[in-house]
Amino acid sequence: MQIWVDADACPRVIKDILFRAAERLHVSLTLVANRLLHTPPSRYIKAIQVDDGLNVADNQIVQELQHGDLVITADIPLAAEVIEKGGHALDPRGEFYTKSNIGERLAVRNFMDELRSGGVDTGGPSSLRYRGTSCQVARPPRLSGSRWRAGTPIFVVSRQQFTKYPG
Repeated sequence: MQIWVDADACPRVIKDILFRAAERLHVSLTLVANRLLHTPPSRYIKAIQVDDGLNVADNQIVQELQHGDLVITADIPLAAEVIEKGGHALDPRGEFYTKSNIGERLAVRNFMDELRSGGVDTGGPSSLRYRGTSCQVARPPRLSGSRWRAGTPIFVVSRQQFTKYPG
């Protein structure tokens, strides 16, 4: 299993958690962004810098994604593509995008985009605070596919301690 991070907008605190988790669990972690990223020296962590442009990093992730891989992203259209391709998508706040919720999230995102383009100030998500943020290891619901081995961890960002999910 590979973990991909849409790193252009991923909060630093989440990247730091993922760096520690990848090293501890010996899981490959790849950050993709259109700017230079600094990562700690590790055989499990790498960064890919792509050209500037709309959705270039997203397209790189989707192109490289294998069935069962995990993508950390706040980009709902990217999450939809990941799910369609058989991957798992997780937002930086720890919520899974699933086949059952991605349609609603896309609809809300598109509606809010229309409001913003009409001049309505819709605000945005609250800022992510480091205090109390940690990483939990878990498995997403309804895992399938030959690449997934029982017990293979993935990451869920939460306010809980960093622990291995029982089961």
